[in-house]
Amino acid sequence: MSTTALPVEPQSNFSHKQILTIMSGLMLGMLLASLDQTIVSTAIRTIADDLHGYSMQAWATTAYLITATLATPLYGKLSDMFGRKPFFMAAIVLFVLGSLLCTLAQSMYQLAAFRAFQGLGAGGLMSLALAILGDIVSPRERARYQGYFLAVFGTSSVIGPVLGGLFAGQDTLLGVAGWRWVFLVNVPLGLVALAVVSRVLKLPKKPHSTDRVDWWGVVVLAVGLVPLLIVAEQGREWGWSSTAAIACYVIGAAGILGFIVVEKGLKDTALIPLRIFGNRTFALGVVISFVVGSAMFGGISLLPQYLQVVKGASPTMAGLQMLPMVLGLMTGSVVSGQLISRTGRYRVFPIIGAAMLTLGLFLLHFLDADSPLWLAMIFMACTGFGLGNLMQPLTLALQNALPPKDMGVSTASATFFRQIGGTLGVAVFLSILFAQLTPNISDQMQTAAKDPAFQQAVVTGLNSSNPADVALSKGLAAHDTSAAADVLKDSSIIQQLSPALARPFQVGFADSMSSVFLSATGLALVALVLVLFWKEVPLRTAGGIQAAGAAKQDESSSVLETEVAVVDQAGLLLAGGEVAQPSTPGSGRNGVSPPA
Repeated sequence: MSTTALPVEPQSNFSHKQILTIMSGLMLGMLLASLDQTIVSTAIRTIADDLHGYSMQAWATTAYLITATLATPLYGKLSDMFGRKPFFMAAIVLFVLGSLLCTLAQSMYQLAAFRAFQGLGAGGLMSLALAILGDIVSPRERARYQGYFLAVFGTSSVIGPVLGGLFAGQDTLLGVAGWRWVFLVNVPLGLVALAVVSRVLKLPKKPHSTDRVDWWGVVVLAVGLVPLLIVAEQGREWGWSSTAAIACYVIGAAGILGFIVVEKGLKDTALIPLRIFGNRTFALGVVISFVVGSAMFGGISLLPQYLQVVKGASPTMAGLQMLPMVLGLMTGSVVSGQLISRTGRYRVFPIIGAAMLTLGLFLLHFLDADSPLWLAMIFMACTGFGLGNLMQPLTLALQNALPPKDMGVSTASATFFRQIGGTLGVAVFLSILFAQLTPNISDQMQTAAKDPAFQQAVVTGLNSSNPADVALSKGLAAHDTSAAADVLKDSSIIQQLSPALARPFQVGFADSMSSVFLSATGLALVALVLVLFWKEVPLRTAGGIQAAGAAKQDESSSVLETEVAVVDQAGLLLAGGEVAQPSTPGSGRNGVSPPA
């Protein structure tokens, strides 16, 4: 008796229309996370002033960042174990509840606590959306769909500052303080996203996992990351070599070492299984994500400051002036996505992306106080085009490098390390900016003091009806340097000054930002070198769910063939025959000894 198991072709689980329907829910979830980051950053100063906690405003950002970063790998691991949909919906619910609580905050302490709660949801929105897309679409086809996600990301970077400036500029709106709408707007968006996801996201149920959740890993990771994230946000004010900063370094290092020990002991059940870094493609991709995150967030976060401080744009207008970067990002994403889908090759696009990002940041460092806006927009478009060619293939390659069963872990790890890189990048580049700012502005003030036109502007400012001109002119006339220092504490004052008095500050800011963009260029160059050594892995032609189904069928076929072989052998023995043995010298054909 002999039976051969016929291979069964895995069927396509989702049509193009179904994929687009599911993506509508995923994109709404991503819109919540990406819009919140930009809308809050524009309005945070108004929020802090209204809650009488200007010095506390950084903690509202830090608290959100800590919980969102820590939650990201946990969502990835839990979704691999128990399924994506319940955790994606839980992330939306937590985010909406956190947004509602932020709307009700009466102090900066409350706002920081509620932002931390909101971050628990934000940590799963972006990484799980990308993981779900990886489940339903093959890596080769995924490239063209991921462009929609980057379109959401880019659109929110323009709409966010506009809405943030609009809400922050209103005393009340429908009986609610204007700035509270920054958080309240998330509630209806979140409820729509929840309804859409609940209705359209139909994924196969995962069998209940018997693995235990790595809670120890979560705790030790928190011990390692929280102090490092805090010092990244607060180190500039504390001093990087202060006692508090050194304590954060020591605790953070001990926590990370402890995390590695715990994860090594738990093996496959670990929060971030260390075996995934044995894959050289994945390991190098994670390093590239970290470096790109640092260059991207660190360098680009200063562009709105250049537009506002140096060019005098309002937060709303600065958001609109960033449109060329968004268009460049979307163009790069769409072009690379379509070509990857058609050719199945992706390696060239990270190289193009890293090269264009390096070029764009290098060009941005040439901007000064007198550079025309159109020139800045061209440089921004170049930078955005580089990011569009870099971000999408990076995520795609990292998802493709590991087996489908690790889709959540691979996607969350890519997001996690990019966030960590971005946080450290922003901290380092802001430190470079402020280290350069005071001496550069001081030099400009000394040069301006010898200029008769500036001297006349100071005299005119003493009798001006503009309070900002009067305060600065009095300080300069009395040789009081604290007047200039007050302007640095609140950069919005620069926009209120007359052009002649504002000039030294604008030139000083532009010169300082030039140093930051040059530093970011160096980091982008490191990313380019790393990408050149990155090997391409052929893209799978099946989505995560489809590939998992095929793997189960292969496993079933293997088991069936084994069972058939056992039955054949048993039948032969019962018939009085002999079972074939391995060949040995002198044996007959097929290893069966010839009859005596």
